[in-house]
Amino acid sequence: MALLEVKNVTVAFGGVRALDGVAIAAEKGRVTGLIGPNGAGKSTLFDVISGLRRPSSGQVFIDGHDVTRLGPSRRSKHGLARTFQRLELFGRLSVRDNLLVAAELGPERRKAATLVPEVLDRLGLTGIADTSADTLPTGVARLVEVARALTVRPKLLLLDEPAAGQDAEETERFADLLRSLAADGTTVVIVEHDMDLVMSVCDDLYVLDLGKVIAAGSPEEIRRDELVLAAYLGDAA
Repeated sequence: MALLEVKNVTVAFGGVRALDGVAIAAEKGRVTGLIGPNGAGKSTLFDVISGLRRPSSGQVFIDGHDVTRLGPSRRSKHGLARTFQRLELFGRLSVRDNLLVAAELGPERRKAATLVPEVLDRLGLTGIADTSADTLPTGVARLVEVARALTVRPKLLLLDEPAAGQDAEETERFADLLRSLAADGTTVVIVEHDMDLVMSVCDDLYVLDLGKVIAAGSPEEIRRDELVLAAYLGDAA
């Protein structure tokens, strides 16, 4: 059974459908990618999954629970954590304190003092733990956002363009992190424009265009989809 199920979700803004009958599933311990051009509906779908936007119709299930009408805080209790396309760090706080804020609001708040060092070490951030977040390069700041999300020990981790601003070496390490998270049983869903990263790390892919899923399958299947090749991947495939 999939840990995340999105069933026939539609989001309408007036007469425009940002999402039109979208259905996806993400299984435990796998990395699922959402790709497509700007305006395809990927971030809107993330907003629906995380509870920031209620769909016009359709349902969202996390670990078998219908969370369609729950807000973000209640969904977090079902194991959901998310990063955003736009950086959302507390700029005047240190890297460590950014993680502590999340850990002390999470389900394991009593373990925050030990949990935060563990996450810093796992993501290679211990050496900059006392650095102010607003001084970090974009690629590192995005990694701190992922670290902050991990302090709540999520079952389901939504990552919105987490590799933006990372150089090649940082992206390679990030790919290793995603694989290790999945191996530990975390369900990861990622929106990303870096096709090399997507194709190397994702187990399953969904392609969105104009609010609809136009293709779904393994990276190899998506590579061979003529519509996807022509419209989105081009020579990168």
